[in-house]
Amino acid sequence: MSSRPFWIISRTAQFLYGLFPIFGALRGAVAIIRRDGGYVVVERNDGLAFPGGMARFHEDPEKTVRREVLEETGLTITTADFKFDFRNQKPLRTHTFVFEATVEGELRSSWEGTVRIVGLSELQERVTRPQRRVVEHLLTSASTKPT
Repeated sequence: MSSRPFWIISRTAQFLYGLFPIFGALRGAVAIIRRDGGYVVVERNDGLAFPGGMARFHEDPEKTVRREVLEETGLTITTADFKFDFRNQKPLRTHTFVFEATVEGELRSSWEGTVRIVGLSELQERVTRPQRRVVEHLLTSASTKPT
């Protein structure tokens, strides 16, 4: 599947919202999904991204992550454990809620990108800029786990 339409739409929306941020910080949610020794991500034109997306008006972050993961990966979240939230100022003002999720179902890609399973080292190299804090969290939690 081509993610070119997604790239065009997302860049246009980012540009316009950067000029006219009428709703303040955009709220969104992403999921950390561990599978087959790696992490489920969506490969987009701008890099790797954890599945997730923007919240609808007055939508609860957990409902957002459940909806977005299903849309982007075909996976149904069975449990969503809130981990942390963070804010970015660039390229847009965002407020992102991060969940660790367990899922069921078969992976399938969407128009937003190709779903893949990758290791932490590839995430460090290729994750999109707005989601770097999620990778930092994974690195910190990996280094503090007992061996």
